[in-house]
Amino acid sequence: MLSILIPTYNYNITRLVVDLHQQALDTYVDFEIIVIEDGSTLFVEDNKAVNDFEFCRHIILSENIGRSAVRNKLADEAKYGHLLFMDCDAEVCSEYFVAKYVSFCKEECVVIGGTAYDPNENDPQFSLRLTYGRKREARAATERSKNNFATFNFMISKSIFNQVRFDESIQGYGHEDMVFGHQLHQLGYEFIQIENPLIHKGLDDNETFLRKTKEATHNLFQLYQTGHYPYLAEESKLLHSFIRIYKPGLTPLCAWGFNQLQTVLERKLCSASPSLRLYDLYKLLFMCKSSRMK
Repeated sequence: MLSILIPTYNYNITRLVVDLHQQALDTYVDFEIIVIEDGSTLFVEDNKAVNDFEFCRHIILSENIGRSAVRNKLADEAKYGHLLFMDCDAEVCSEYFVAKYVSFCKEECVVIGGTAYDPNENDPQFSLRLTYGRKREARAATERSKNNFATFNFMISKSIFNQVRFDESIQGYGHEDMVFGHQLHQLGYEFIQIENPLIHKGLDDNETFLRKTKEATHNLFQLYQTGHYPYLAEESKLLHSFIRIYKPGLTPLCAWGFNQLQTVLERKLCSASPSLRLYDLYKLLFMCKSSRMK
């Protein structure tokens, strides 16, 4: 019936598994929970407790194989026809979380549950991640685009997954979900958006989030440059804006602007009330700089 799959890296997964395990038992359906440590060096001993639960497995990889490859491996390990993927830094916020997904297990489908953020979390060191998450990610099912896809919390039929799989050639941080989602649409699959979020708990502090932003922005440009993913220009507003700057030859000026403004922008983005307009500008200017890197 349902395989619950959790790729894990340096995170304590035990509470999440306890909650999911009890909910899955309460549904009275066949299920399994598989956790794969993707080269973790922290919490591995704690997470071995997963093996103590019925229908649960904890697999340890000695080396980090990457975000795409570990999800493909989880799918290969799964024995049931529907795959429920979630990130390790998630927290269950509804007693009916598993049951809502089980209700879709009689059909071939791709179901997106959504993302939420703890309303009581207001630590300023996470202000940028919280602002971005609450305004851009934590949307009700009715407000999400029908094309909106994210790997944080989704279920997919194994028969559909095996037609696409995650592209393991994508290295670095970010955008493997965009490619995966686009390929699903190319095959004609629609996403069912439901109100069944998980709370995103593993927040990056402001400096870390900016570093990951630059890594993801550079990765997006590199993917586009290969010529293998021409559709990214339509999928990504950032890339679309970059191309509008690139065509008239304005990227050198914008790259210079990033170097001049980087310190000021980062100080403002790390403030207690960061602006997402500034954040979008920061990414655009950095992409211009990234395009000129040799």
